[in-house]
Amino acid sequence: MSNSPSERRGLYKAFAASLSGTSLEWYDFAVYSSAAALVFGDLFFPGSDPLTGTLQAFATYAVGYVARPLGGIFFGRLGDVIGRKRVLVATLLLIGVATFFIGLLPTHAQAGAIAPTLLVALRFAQGVGVGGEWGGAVLLSSEFSKPGERGFWASAAQVGPPLGTLMANGVLAVLAGALSEEAFLSWGWRVAFLLSAVLVAFGLLIRTKLEETPVFRELEARGDRPTAPVSEVLRTQTRPLIAAILARVGPDVLYAMFAVFVLTYATKELGMSRGAAVTAVLIGSAFQVGLIPLSGWLSDRYGRRTVYAIGAVGGAVWSVVFFAMASSFATVLAGVVIGLLFHSLMYGPQAAFVSEQFTARLRYTGSSLAYTFAGVIGGALAPLAFTYFLAKAGTGYVIAAYIVVACSITLVGLRMGRAVNDEALVVSPA
Repeated sequence: MSNSPSERRGLYKAFAASLSGTSLEWYDFAVYSSAAALVFGDLFFPGSDPLTGTLQAFATYAVGYVARPLGGIFFGRLGDVIGRKRVLVATLLLIGVATFFIGLLPTHAQAGAIAPTLLVALRFAQGVGVGGEWGGAVLLSSEFSKPGERGFWASAAQVGPPLGTLMANGVLAVLAGALSEEAFLSWGWRVAFLLSAVLVAFGLLIRTKLEETPVFRELEARGDRPTAPVSEVLRTQTRPLIAAILARVGPDVLYAMFAVFVLTYATKELGMSRGAAVTAVLIGSAFQVGLIPLSGWLSDRYGRRTVYAIGAVGGAVWSVVFFAMASSFATVLAGVVIGLLFHSLMYGPQAAFVSEQFTARLRYTGSSLAYTFAGVIGGALAPLAFTYFLAKAGTGYVIAAYIVVACSITLVGLRMGRAVNDEALVVSPA
């Protein structure tokens, strides 16, 4: 790919669209994650045991991950057939509407069993939207970029989750700090969900003005778009799909620990305030905004698998250290920041690594399937498993062992995958 001024402008626009869109969608997804840890157990799943309520809230959290494969299959297929841009407008709209309506839901005290039922349904819709988002957002910037720079540019979609987490936890922290406990539980938490309407409108404005990627335009011109991309991926891209799925498990589980479950652990086990716990995640997410593109850049210089593997090994070791040291705000903060640093070393190269596993004509479908199925194995089960293990074992070391296994699975996936740092994405794998 040449480096003409017009192509660079297209790359910058794609980077901005990928970054802004995924940030806004992950704001929506992350605000639910934080609310599940902080308030949903009390509001939608009341009971005598706080951990039971949290477990039920995280079960609803997991629905968003279970729904992702449906979004990956449906929107991934469309992305390879009708184009990246059109699908990304639809996914952003879907998750934005679902999040807005969560902010309007009645609680269990107001509507009984219908309240958690509606919450599950809207969480499911969120998951479908996110399942179709990631693959396309990755391809927006990676398919505009040159070989040798793809790790950095593709990381735009990866910066979305920490930016979304930063915005979501920032809004919740302000609300929790400004309002009384009673006001926050009564109506304050709703504000964070209702704000999504403004954010999604901004994202739609950017995405509707975006050009289609040069790779898809070339496929369209050649008449090489697939008619049944899902079955074709399963039939012809089995090893790349398995490699990409396994490589994603460790990062998902590590993120579930240090950006989601740590809120529950810090408040319920260590006695920290909600505001202090959210602040720790907020600071860790702020560091990730710079660490993720740096990790993508490092993967361009030293190889995707090398940087990725360092993150996996470091994350496994650090999870053990964290439970040995966590006892105060300072130690939890250090634990979150360093835990998310190792997550960044995996997450930064991940977009390029996954997209490089698949041929151009099947890339949206393959990347989406890998992302969504790994999310079910990793991200969906992890908070549930963490809550269960903590309730039964009473120690965090069992959780650390779970993370070690997940990071080991990632290393297997990296070994299976292809190293294609300097290949053009239009080239089909051998």
